[in-house]
Amino acid sequence: MTEPPPAQPTDPLDLARAQKVLDAQPFSTLVRARLTRFGEGAATLEIGIRTELHQQNGFLHGGVLAYAADNSITFAAGTTLGPAVLTSGFSIQYLRPATGVRLAARAVVVHSGRRQAVVRCELSAVGEDGTETLCAIAQGTVLSTG
Repeated sequence: MTEPPPAQPTDPLDLARAQKVLDAQPFSTLVRARLTRFGEGAATLEIGIRTELHQQNGFLHGGVLAYAADNSITFAAGTTLGPAVLTSGFSIQYLRPATGVRLAARAVVVHSGRRQAVVRCELSAVGEDGTETLCAIAQGTVLSTG
């Protein structure tokens, strides 16, 4: 992943405030998502992998990966565009099934203008021993609504 650009002066959000925004999303609380990094053009969203989030073959459901990509992309963009942002679109490529104890979605702003940011996200499944396996890559565009 490329290095994030320097943050632009905006209404500052720190990790604690960003987590409160995430917690205000009912679906985020349902999957028990948490932000572990937020700032300087990047955000990391993590979800514990548990049986209720699996699909029929015992892998983490692709919808959970897509949710994690969407939200981490939007939060990363919010560090450069400010807190009033919405995803305008994203694509995701699934590379391999996600298994392990935790999903980590790491998003980094690739380009940020005044009203729009393009963000890349790598999604990795983390095993009990801490080993990470890349399972999907996403890229999205986020628009400022403020």
